Amino acid sequence: MATDYDVIIVGAGHNALITAAYVAQAGYRVGVFERRDMVGGAVSTREVVPGYRFDLGGSAHILIRLTPIVEELRLDRFGLEYIDLDPLFFVPFRDGDHFFIYRDVDRTVEHLEAKYPGEGEAYARFVADWSGFARTVRDTFLRTPSPFELGKAFAFNPERGAAPWTDSLQQILQPYGDVAARYFREEKLRAALVWMAAQSGPPPTEPLTAPFLLWHPLYHEGGIARPRGGSGMLTQALRRHIEAHGGQVHVQAPVDAILVEQRRATGIRALGQVYTARAVVAGTHALETFGRLLPEAYRPPESRHMRVGNGFGAILRLALSEPVRYTAAPGHEARVGLQLLCEDVGQIHAAYGDFLRGEPSADPPIVAMTFSAVDPTLAPPGGEVLWLWFQYAPYALAGGRRWDDIEDAVADRVLETFERYAPGTRDRVVGRLIQHPRWLERELGLYRGNVMHLEMSIDQMFAARPFIGMSNYATHLKGLYLTGASTHPGGGIMGASGRNAARVLLHDLSRKRL
Repeated sequence: MATDYDVIIVGAGHNALITAAYVAQAGYRVGVFERRDMVGGAVSTREVVPGYRFDLGGSAHILIRLTPIVEELRLDRFGLEYIDLDPLFFVPFRDGDHFFIYRDVDRTVEHLEAKYPGEGEAYARFVADWSGFARTVRDTFLRTPSPFELGKAFAFNPERGAAPWTDSLQQILQPYGDVAARYFREEKLRAALVWMAAQSGPPPTEPLTAPFLLWHPLYHEGGIARPRGGSGMLTQALRRHIEAHGGQVHVQAPVDAILVEQRRATGIRALGQVYTARAVVAGTHALETFGRLLPEAYRPPESRHMRVGNGFGAILRLALSEPVRYTAAPGHEARVGLQLLCEDVGQIHAAYGDFLRGEPSADPPIVAMTFSAVDPTLAPPGGEVLWLWFQYAPYALAGGRRWDDIEDAVADRVLETFERYAPGTRDRVVGRLIQHPRWLERELGLYRGNVMHLEMSIDQMFAARPFIGMSNYATHLKGLYLTGASTHPGGGIMGASGRNAARVLLHDLSRKRL
């Protein structure tokens, strides 16, 4: 039977677009349907303040640099230009102390050893001990999360032989805060590494979270980069790739339903019309896919138990008339990479305690970003973009309060916290946007403001994401596939889910007609 498309993709987040790009590149007819007026989802960029380009979601491109996606899709031919950042991290403190973490491990070790004798050597040991494990975790992210595939990755890698970290299983099972304490005596260094690990969501005390820290050695391998023109240039390049290979991308085209006949996905209903396809890929949030788009009769009972949590973090985006000047290091180098503002591990614990009480953190640890330091297209001459990601920010607030009522007060508090590191910043603000959990849900479809879609705890990772029995991208319905942060390996700008889903789908398309 003739169809409108071979494959329909629902949603245009970066994972959905990556799936579409691989399928279009393989010669299939692809149609992408997106409810917003632009592609990208949480990887998009807009001129929010005149002359200033704000990312609306993820900003630092780290994980995707550990995959072959950009090269396999030849995205440089479609306008994607990456700017490598070095140093990777700048870590200032209120007492005027500071340190850097550079792309080169040896340079970092030498720098840390000069600042904190003994800690440079500890850092070198940490990187050496866990680089093999980190690479293996990366390899599992680039596979479907079946026991067979995961077993191959963890038990034996033909390029490296038996994994050298098998004797360290006890540490792998520990909270990442405990593992950091094993290696580092200096609280300032420990705080920076733990704060970066906390970006995945779980607090430093949660068991089985050590891999969020043990991933750290790969920052030195893949680096941190920025697409010139904004984070959304990745998804714009993907759109151009899809269209160059004959695909169609429809924006302002919300999908009302995924159509199912005799336990087979046959297409979608959008814009008042029915569009048919041999296969449908849902790149939407799993709660959206199973809770609204699928007919009720085809919603698995397990989908009711997915945990989204009570929000995660929030971000204050600022347009400044002048560049940021840190007291601890006023030069250009401090503005290049990610700026980790965390005094000690106790600050993270206190912020998480506020979160559990339904309160935004009173003294939030912050990841600051000033990418206009390397990309002048983001701000007018002499200006600066400053983005302050802070944790933790609950979706449901104590006392029945609403985010719309407190957003200005919370934004002022975050800026006040930043002022302790860079006095005078407040006087340079010419515009701002506060993206709190309610905003993230309303504008980007991130349920309850969780930027990872589902909580990144061990019971919702690997073969249990989004839930057991639905983790290998193909679903319980013929012709229906999943991709996006709700699936393995989870959130972040990586694209592995999109690539993995494409591989499964292309195998099925080439094997037989669906």
